[in-house]
Amino acid sequence: MTDNTRSPLRLGTRRSKLAMAQSGQVAEAVRELTGRPVELVEITTYGDTSREHLAQIGGTGVFVSALRDALLAGEIDFAVHSLKDLPTAQPAELALAAIPVRVDPRDALIARDGLTFEELPDGARVGTGSPRRMAQLNAWARTLGKRIETVPVRGNVDTRIGFVRNGELDAVVLAAAGLTRIGRIDEATQLLSPDVVLPAPGQGALAIECVAANAPLVAALGELDDPVTRAAVTAERSLLAALEAGCSAPVAALADLPPLSAPSERGDPQADEQAVNEMHLRGVVGTLDGTTLVQLSTTGHVPASLDDESVPLRMGRELAVEMLAKGAAGLMGERAL
Repeated sequence: MTDNTRSPLRLGTRRSKLAMAQSGQVAEAVRELTGRPVELVEITTYGDTSREHLAQIGGTGVFVSALRDALLAGEIDFAVHSLKDLPTAQPAELALAAIPVRVDPRDALIARDGLTFEELPDGARVGTGSPRRMAQLNAWARTLGKRIETVPVRGNVDTRIGFVRNGELDAVVLAAAGLTRIGRIDEATQLLSPDVVLPAPGQGALAIECVAANAPLVAALGELDDPVTRAAVTAERSLLAALEAGCSAPVAALADLPPLSAPSERGDPQADEQAVNEMHLRGVVGTLDGTTLVQLSTTGHVPASLDDESVPLRMGRELAVEMLAKGAAGLMGERAL
């Protein structure tokens, strides 16, 4: 994999500024890893062309299907997705070869006049295309003794921030990871604590996918995998799958898993076998108006070798069962209008 004369690897990416930025970062890492050139292949997905709100067109998968079709057709060699966009069911023909180190999973507020959420006036108009955010923002506002109007928005980062700049909205909420990857995190007026707004399952993480039959490429891309991140998002996505929800349902999850105690331990089988991490998994399901939230958490011990995903998978499923028993089942299936 170190022969520079070999043909370029083709990386499929969406055309958005954010997708191009994160794909470019992965491309550079793959170049360094393999010694092969990597070329970006821009692919338009249904989610990019539809003007409907994400909750109406299904949310999960709308940014992924075209990239996966290109992989299966041999038009690209691998693809980069935002992990939170991936359906929880993994096709057998495709391998989730790597989940690199996650960046900040939190949501970020960009408000007029440098305001924080607590400082927004009663009746403030807050833009977001996410039912998950709507549910928690409305609930948070209620605890502060005020009301907000959550406004469904679509569009790229520039478009969404533009709604605030032109006075149409008082604030918008975006993923901190996306703002970081395009160099605009400084525009956030507040990073929202997961204690009040829990992120989407997998938020802040990327997924690198290729055809499962291409074993050499699966192995090469696997060098970019971060086992701590993979274990955390596996638990979050297990919870999501067990709740039978896509991102059009107001579901949030975050697993906190500390890194190994010393960087030198990474990849040392003996050290990995001995080390054990404690994972804390939180989940939230709510109604869009925020009047009802089911919030639960669990803690479990995960072997730091992390080769066995059974523990995070089980933690997600078990927490989902508890949430359903606490009333989450009655909240599922609600869709944003």
